[in-house]
Amino acid sequence: MQQRSAAVDTVLDVNNIEVVYNKVVQVLRGLSLAVPRGQIVALLGSNGAGKSTTLKAICGLLPLEDGELQAGAITFDGAPTDRSAPQQLVRRGLAHVMEGRRVFEDLSVEENLVVATYALTGRKPAPRDFDAVYSYFPRLHERRKGLAGYLSGGEQQMLAIGRALVGDPQLILLDEPSLGLSPLLVEEIFTIIARINRERGVSMLLVEQNASLALAVAHAGYIMESGKIVIDGPAERLAADPDVREFYLGMGGGGQAKSFRELKHYKRRKRWLS
Repeated sequence: MQQRSAAVDTVLDVNNIEVVYNKVVQVLRGLSLAVPRGQIVALLGSNGAGKSTTLKAICGLLPLEDGELQAGAITFDGAPTDRSAPQQLVRRGLAHVMEGRRVFEDLSVEENLVVATYALTGRKPAPRDFDAVYSYFPRLHERRKGLAGYLSGGEQQMLAIGRALVGDPQLILLDEPSLGLSPLLVEEIFTIIARINRERGVSMLLVEQNASLALAVAHAGYIMESGKIVIDGPAERLAADPDVREFYLGMGGGGQAKSFRELKHYKRRKRWLS
C-alpha cells in the first residue's frame, strides 16, 4: 500500500474500519482510504466487495440496515463522524448520491431540488440555489416543472447529482452513477462530474464498476476485494498496472478484451498480496 504524506490535506479519512451486519456478517475488514481535498478518488471492485457498504459507513446509514461500525474511525473535514446523524453530516457538507438515483418521482424536478434545500438548512429556497444545477444540467431546467418520474434514466441521474449540488457540498459520494445508462449518457454524466470537480473544487469519492471510465476522471483510486483494499495509487498508475488491466479493465496481456466469464474463472495472481 502506498504511504500518504502527512502534509496532504484530506477532506475524508477512513482508518482501519470494520463493519458487521446483523452482528454476524463481516463485510469490511480493516479498510482504510483517504480523499484529498479537491480531488476525485475512485473506489473500484466487483459486486459484493463492500463498496456501497463503505459509503454507508461514511454517511452514517449503517444502522438503517442492521449494520454496525465495530472498529476504526472515520473523519470528515477534520472532525469524527461517529457522533453525527446522517442529516448532520449533510449539513456539514457531505452529500451522498445513492445507487439507483432515488428521485421523488411524484414531485417535479424543481420540487426535488427544493426538498434538498430544506434537508440541508430548513430555510426557504431562493432561485439562485438552483442556478448552478441548471448551468451543469440545462436539460433539467427545460423539464423543471415536469414530474421527475417521467424523466429518462440519465435525466434522473442528473437530478440526483443536482440535488447534491444544491447544498454546495465539500464532498460528494457517488454510488454507481453509470448504472443502467447507455454509453453515450454515461460519457455525458462523467464529463459533467469532471467539470464540477474542476470548476467548483468539490471533492468526490466515486464508486463505479466501469473501472476504465472511473480511472479516466479520477486523480487516484483504490481497489477492493472481500471487504479490504488490495491495491491503491494514482489513477494513471492503476490504469497501466498489468493486473488491474487484466482483472478490472478486462484486458489481457496482449491487449485483447477478456469476457467476464473468462475473468471469473481465471485464477488471479494478485501480485500485490504476495
